[in-house]
Amino acid sequence: MKNSSKTFIFSTLGVVAMLLILVAVNIIGNFAKARIDLTEDKQFTLSDGTKRILQRLDGPVQIRLYVTQDESAMPVPLRNYAREVEDLLSSYQQLAKPNIIVQKLNPEPDSDAEDSANLDGVQGQPVSQDGDKVYLGLSVSMLDKKVAIPFLSPDRERLLEYDISRAITQVMTDKKPVVGIMSPLPMAGQQNPQAMVTGQQGTPAWTIYSELQQDFDVKDVPMTSDKIPDDVQVLFVEQPKEITDATQYAIDQFLMRGGRLIACVDPLCVLDRQGGGMMGGVPSISTMPKLFQAWGISFGTDKVVADKDYLAQTRNGDAPAVLALTDKAFNKDDVLTSDTDNMILAFAGIFTGTPAEGLKETVLIKTSKNSQLVDGMMAQMSGDSIIKDFQPSGTELPLAIRLTGKFKTAFPDGKPGGDKAAAASSLKESKDTAVILVGDADFIQDPVSIQEISNPFGQRMVMPANGNLNFIQSAVEQMTGDSDLITMRSRASVSRPFTLVKQMQSAAQSKYQTKIQELEADLSEAEQKLNSLQQTKADSGQKYILSPEQQQELTAFRKKEADVKKQLKDVRRNLAQDIDSLETRLKWINIGFMPLVVTLVALVFFLVKRQRAAAR
Repeated sequence: MKNSSKTFIFSTLGVVAMLLILVAVNIIGNFAKARIDLTEDKQFTLSDGTKRILQRLDGPVQIRLYVTQDESAMPVPLRNYAREVEDLLSSYQQLAKPNIIVQKLNPEPDSDAEDSANLDGVQGQPVSQDGDKVYLGLSVSMLDKKVAIPFLSPDRERLLEYDISRAITQVMTDKKPVVGIMSPLPMAGQQNPQAMVTGQQGTPAWTIYSELQQDFDVKDVPMTSDKIPDDVQVLFVEQPKEITDATQYAIDQFLMRGGRLIACVDPLCVLDRQGGGMMGGVPSISTMPKLFQAWGISFGTDKVVADKDYLAQTRNGDAPAVLALTDKAFNKDDVLTSDTDNMILAFAGIFTGTPAEGLKETVLIKTSKNSQLVDGMMAQMSGDSIIKDFQPSGTELPLAIRLTGKFKTAFPDGKPGGDKAAAASSLKESKDTAVILVGDADFIQDPVSIQEISNPFGQRMVMPANGNLNFIQSAVEQMTGDSDLITMRSRASVSRPFTLVKQMQSAAQSKYQTKIQELEADLSEAEQKLNSLQQTKADSGQKYILSPEQQQELTAFRKKEADVKKQLKDVRRNLAQDIDSLETRLKWINIGFMPLVVTLVALVFFLVKRQRAAAR
């Protein structure tokens, strides 16, 4: 009895002590704000790029998060996503205190918080026909610079960290980035002096040129330049046909000093024809051979890509060399392309080779495995002949790539034609920088990238026809930003698919579809029989009188239709029951499994101690 009492007292004291330890750990954890990320994809761990950006902060950055707190008004998906945003901002704050200040505001109707949201550029989203709005957006400010994310859409969940980090870097700079445009094509538009005398308008600027002017300080850089201006941060080269060694040297030295490059080259630029205007002449080609060779990259100008999975429809029929790319063509792990789901590339080329030492290649856009290289001139003339003789390569071919790292000069002997003194002053290796290469130059031109909209006032209005312009705008924006943003990967989705439920739904859907097909087959068969009977009656002048055979056929069909509909209802009911049963089992496992494990461990521990005590 005495030993049992001691055992009971010690066990009770042990349980109380464990409870006190757990409470203490929770209190300490609450103050310490320490977390361990055990998720598969480190969902709650900031990327290295974000950490480096936060480490460079030299002053306080204020982040105001506007979230509607009324649960009855806030849709459940937005409410859950708001918690994810708060968790991520908490990580920013913990890492960068005191330089990150997060303020959460509830913009109720006609409140000061709603006025603040409107002033910060955060917009309410309507959720009902009555005009009720909910808010989920944020503004980032530092001194007098402010950047808003008007609405944090769950659709951009993978880019949430990138969007916030980009906003922070934007408020850290006080002027527009300078972007240089280098092209032999009239991207900035053309004015004919004689036409100006008669009051006629010249050729307007390309839409991509006008769009870039809104966000950046755009400078035209001639193709004959032997030096890129020092203030240019990003150089955008479009269709550098017949580029000289001197111009390639200028680009090379621009990279050596840390500049960033976006280049669109083309094995068959059908919108730039030489010696005959738009519809005549020979399409131009472009590459940058000296630079590509130094980077370990090859770009063929005698072949274009055809892809049966992405073939586009044109006025002349199927065009396998005009690629209507879908979301499968884009690198979903890269921030630049993770949100892209469609583009059009016309007669594009591919990049091959192994990047030179010190460089890393990332494929941004690729073909499907159902693709092959074909002769460019043949691809223009006959899509049918390509399809007829098509032989898939079985390989995904790179259409656009990014190179990052330290570039070595393509001109170790200095400027072409220069003296030894000039060669000695040439830069030989860059610091970390980046180059984006696209194997098509047609895709950003207006005939491919936009649709013109007519309006009663005679003004020119355009809208994007695909994701082409957005890709280039995003590429320029990324390249003008902080270097740590360029290689930041998109985050994996926090929401996990309910795999078993999805499998059950898919199986039931297959049964459902089978029943639909059976019903459609029955309908078709019955209609054919009815039409046959109707034709027989029409010959005798009794077209609108149902015969006994028709009435019997209709009765049989209606009975079969009712049976199939009943079976469809059974499928739906069984599906719902299976899902409810599965969710109930999982719920009880989640609720009861861990406490049960803890209880069993405690029981085993108690029995072992009791046996040891009894053995003494």
